[in-house]
Amino acid sequence: MAAELAEAFPEVKVTQIPSSGGVFDVKVDGVLVFSKKAVGRHAEPGEVVRLINAGGNAG
Repeated sequence: MAAELAEAFPEVKVTQIPSSGGVFDVKVDGVLVFSKKAVGRHAEPGEVVRLINAGGNAG
């Protein structure tokens, strides 16, 4: 996922924060763009990039 984001947005810094319990959230400038908990599944390939480009939707 980090590589996909870095390729789509080379000008931004991607930070991974280790967690436990199956948490997978993607935030852009503090705004939740994707939440595994909210949608009940992991992001599909390209999904997070599409959500960022569309303005985000955490589920």
